[in-house]
Amino acid sequence: MTRTHVPLARALSKLGFASRSDAIAMILAGRVRVNGARVLDPGARVAPATIRVTIDDAPQVRAQKRRVLLFNKPRGVVTTRRDPEGRPTVFDVLGDAGRGLVAVGRLDRASTGLLVLTNDTQLANWLTDPANGIVRRYVVVVRGRVTDGAAAALGSAVATVHVRKASSRETHLIVELTEGKNREVRRMFESIGHDVTRLHRVSFGEYQLGHLASGAFQEIEVSGSEPGRRSDA
Repeated sequence: MTRTHVPLARALSKLGFASRSDAIAMILAGRVRVNGARVLDPGARVAPATIRVTIDDAPQVRAQKRRVLLFNKPRGVVTTRRDPEGRPTVFDVLGDAGRGLVAVGRLDRASTGLLVLTNDTQLANWLTDPANGIVRRYVVVVRGRVTDGAAAALGSAVATVHVRKASSRETHLIVELTEGKNREVRRMFESIGHDVTRLHRVSFGEYQLGHLASGAFQEIEVSGSEPGRRSDA
């Protein structure tokens, strides 16, 4: 059976033991052993599915249960494990509930809404691979009136766009994307002369925000081995 080998720092991140930057620091400090041997090279190639890892001589155990958590990210919170500027992160808000999970894609600091987190890197990769065309749906508010013609010119990354209401002051839209590039929605509207004042994600593929309150989270049950399959929570 073919096993995928990746740099050790990436493997520790994929396994949920540390962020990539923290993993690099720990490896360089000599705190990490792989299969009993100390490894000092963050780029050493390993197979995440088979290695035994100890950090400071304490065995690290990857969660065996496949977990998916839905989080309504508040404004002002950054999607990272640790922020060098000291801003609150999604993992600060989640506390122990976020241990061992990785965020599937990101929402920027000013954006709100659905963030999917999981310990299943196969699922995360499947959801974010542009080839799979997974739809992300956003409620967007921009300054000024956006005409249907201007909305139609937003770019190929937009699956659909619907103007809900428009005035000379602001326009409310529903936007669906099949890619999750950094600040994609904001950059698209800036390109047609409109600043985004609100960006709120309401769904990511089959995962729906529903009535989840800002800052709240819900862990859902998943079934089957195929990415994207779940059972109702």
